[in-house]
Amino acid sequence: MDLANKVAVVTGATGGIGAEIVREFVEQGAKVLVVDLDQAQADTLAASYGSAAAGFACDVTDYAQVEAMLDAAVDNFGTLDVVINNAGVGLPKLLLEHNPAEDWELVTSVNQKGVYHGLVAAGKKFVDLGKPGVILNASSVYGQMAAEMTFVYNVSKAAVDMMTKCAALEFAPHNIRVVAVAPGRVDTPMLRQYEALGLWDHIRHEQMRAAFTQPVEIANVYAFLASDRANCINGTTVSADDGFTSFKYPLLD
Repeated sequence: MDLANKVAVVTGATGGIGAEIVREFVEQGAKVLVVDLDQAQADTLAASYGSAAAGFACDVTDYAQVEAMLDAAVDNFGTLDVVINNAGVGLPKLLLEHNPAEDWELVTSVNQKGVYHGLVAAGKKFVDLGKPGVILNASSVYGQMAAEMTFVYNVSKAAVDMMTKCAALEFAPHNIRVVAVAPGRVDTPMLRQYEALGLWDHIRHEQMRAAFTQPVEIANVYAFLASDRANCINGTTVSADDGFTSFKYPLLD
């Protein structure tokens, strides 16, 4: 198994993509710290994998909690190899309807500051452990393009792409790889918000094969990037979008 004997931390681990990342990593032989805001949810998911997983509650917008999260991984499993900054939120709303005090802060704090905290804390932890490491960040196709109703989300994911590049450059001398993953339309609870807006069928067709990507498919990408087989992939954002960013919505059915 490609991830045998590796120890990983996954934030946002009880959601659609996060839960599949946990499952895929455990199946490939890794030990996983399952991280979520809700301790009970993290513990419940971790318990389903027995000794291969442990639950931990963490607010990624609080740097001290992120440090404690990484300490917990080492305390539970003896070392650390992979940190996946997966926690994220999205709140679709037209820009002209924004209340800046509300609509900027939450998304930016989780998606942008949370990844920043994960990068700094993980980089320091790997250096302290004196070993190589892999840091994987959750980006999005929206980090590369404009879209209605997702202004703050797009800005946060564009920041993730640049943080990934800059961190990879600074961490390279320590043999720490940093890569981001940019999914397209994935069938998750976050995306289901568009169902209520009557846009579900429309956004399905924005994928090249007119089908939603499943969370397990994104988890497979994370597992490969965390493995030694992906050693040459560094400082970049990997698209996992079924062609979303490569074509214009078809004029003809």
